Amino acid sequence: MKLLTNYYLIFWLFGLINNVLYVVILSAAMDLVDPKTPKSLILLFDILPSLLVKLISPFHIHKIEYNHRIVSIIIMSIVGMLCVSSQYNLGWTLVGITLASISSGFGEVTFLQLTHFYDDSSNGDALNGWSSGTGGAGLVGSFCYLLLTSIFHISIPLSLLSFEIFPLGFLLYFKLDRNHQPYVALPNSSSPHPQNNPSTWFKLKTLIFPYMLPLTTVYFFEYLINQSVAPTLLFPLEILPFKKFRDLYVLYGTLYQIGVFISRSSGKWLRLRHLYALSLLQGLNLIITLLQSWYFINKHWPWLNMILVLWEGLLGGSSYVNTFLNIQQDLPHDQIEFAMGSVSLSDSLGVFLAALVGLSLEPTLCKHQIEEGRPWCRME
Repeated sequence: MKLLTNYYLIFWLFGLINNVLYVVILSAAMDLVDPKTPKSLILLFDILPSLLVKLISPFHIHKIEYNHRIVSIIIMSIVGMLCVSSQYNLGWTLVGITLASISSGFGEVTFLQLTHFYDDSSNGDALNGWSSGTGGAGLVGSFCYLLLTSIFHISIPLSLLSFEIFPLGFLLYFKLDRNHQPYVALPNSSSPHPQNNPSTWFKLKTLIFPYMLPLTTVYFFEYLINQSVAPTLLFPLEILPFKKFRDLYVLYGTLYQIGVFISRSSGKWLRLRHLYALSLLQGLNLIITLLQSWYFINKHWPWLNMILVLWEGLLGGSSYVNTFLNIQQDLPHDQIEFAMGSVSLSDSLGVFLAALVGLSLEPTLCKHQIEEGRPWCRME
């Protein structure tokens, strides 16, 4: 069997495959619920199961062999998207989103840990490939969904079903040289991995302020924008190149993902050490979009909002890739696998908190707009 040795390319594909369903579900948020339902409900079910997986992972994931992880990820992804695309009812859709979310979270922890074993410390090909691929997932997922639904006018269920093929790409894992991988302990045997004891908690605490907190805050701010404020950043249809307001929301998502892809692919050429600066800039973006939504300051130039959303994506992607590259550079070799898996919960935590706040924020903004004579947030 010929082994795959271009680790940048293969981990790029893994990153794309792992995140594409997550992106498609968020892109379809306005199609999966009625106009009166906050889009943050979809975000909540798209992120909470993933977050729970990442919270448990530092204590138990080392007990599961990588082979078994990959197979379970593929099965959950396929079954989850079958449920989402069926659109029998909202409850069935949320079950599917939950399965896809578990798969995505499990996959992110798994492949981030694997990058440590396939990376040459001098170039970080596997990690840079993974990061760029996750950004590519945003671009591919949002653009393809926009293309299928807004340009080709393919039905929502069929468009969602077409993404079923992606998880099968994880089978490429079995063509990797697995001699790189660590020993996986059986129950009751000694293991080099951290166990559920005080040393594990201590290691987690040392990661909070330098890595986890800045990544969490960046994602909290940007997902409040994406899922709660962006659905209200609307304009009269006569000045838009679309027939429906939902098309502008999908376009915002695509522009955001373009920014994410560019910045997540920049790790080889642009390194940022000051992670908290990215948090501050993203917080400023949230303030600007809130003011636009509430006061409708910009009444005539939708492209200004589009540029801001693109910039928001650039900041979010930069925070992600530089956080994990800094971990590779800063920590001792024997701590990197644990740190990679543990810090991966930070972005999910930020998204989860944004979903909770968004459940009330979006309805509040929309209600105010209706009172001001801008009822577009209640229209398709």
